[in-house]
Amino acid sequence: MVRVGPNNHQAALAEPYVRPMDFTGRPLKGFVFVDTAGVRTKVALGRWVQRGINFTTSLPPKCARARGGGRRPE
Repeated sequence: MVRVGPNNHQAALAEPYVRPMDFTGRPLKGFVFVDTAGVRTKVALGRWVQRGINFTTSLPPKCARARGGGRRPE
């Protein structure tokens, strides 16, 4: 599974051995599943890993959440 983001989703689906990621009966936009044949070599695997890294590093940082179910310490 690779998170490629919504803008790269269609391009990723056009690659060989790639299909939509589907956990719930609905495809997850921005996520794809790459079959084993698509990551058989280190180079191929590295390309998919880099695509995931490229997307996730483009995201803004998340705010730190308080521990304990989201409650802030008193």
